[in-house]
Amino acid sequence: MSRIAVIGGHGKIALALTPLLVEQDHSVTSVIRNRDHSRDVEAVGGTPLVADVERLDTDGLVEALTGHDVVVWAAGAGGGSRERTYAVDRDAAIRSMDAAAQAGSRRYVMISYCGAGPDHGIEADNPFVHYAEAKAAADEHLRGSDLDWTVLGPSKLTDDRATGSIDVGREGGGEVSRENVARVIAEVLEANGTVGRTIEFHDGATPISEALR
Repeated sequence: MSRIAVIGGHGKIALALTPLLVEQDHSVTSVIRNRDHSRDVEAVGGTPLVADVERLDTDGLVEALTGHDVVVWAAGAGGGSRERTYAVDRDAAIRSMDAAAQAGSRRYVMISYCGAGPDHGIEADNPFVHYAEAKAAADEHLRGSDLDWTVLGPSKLTDDRATGSIDVGREGGGEVSRENVARVIAEVLEANGTVGRTIEFHDGATPISEALR
């Protein structure tokens, strides 16, 4: 059993992930900003921890993460302003990585997106560019850390039901269900050989456990 902190614990992926982790006998702390979301978290087996990661400094995040073995970053500004996008998707994410290292939470899984990176190719006048730049910086910081990291790059997210099957890589993909993303995260935490990997994927024909090998 591991103690897992899911940052952004009320998001759709996180709410689908939590019961999967609980079924695997893990303990899940769901880090949420809004206290009113506590019941939703508890309903899927998580223990809510009300904390605003946008405003917490590194020391505050260390306190929140101490005692956890694993950190899953599932938070995001959700298409807010340029300033908030950088504050959450870049700055808070990077602080959480530094805090995880200090807290002894060695395993870190980042939910990014397919195509993320310095060569994202998003034009400067596209509103998505701020998110792309923020994720590129956060992902690169994680890859340069001493954490046991995995960066996940799902393609365009949908609310379809999980199929349990994906294909890995950028080619041939367009969409992936949030429920499938949750299953990928749960499998990544169980599978050998996923540390130090960037895994881009989309809904496909290969069972998740096999695709991750």
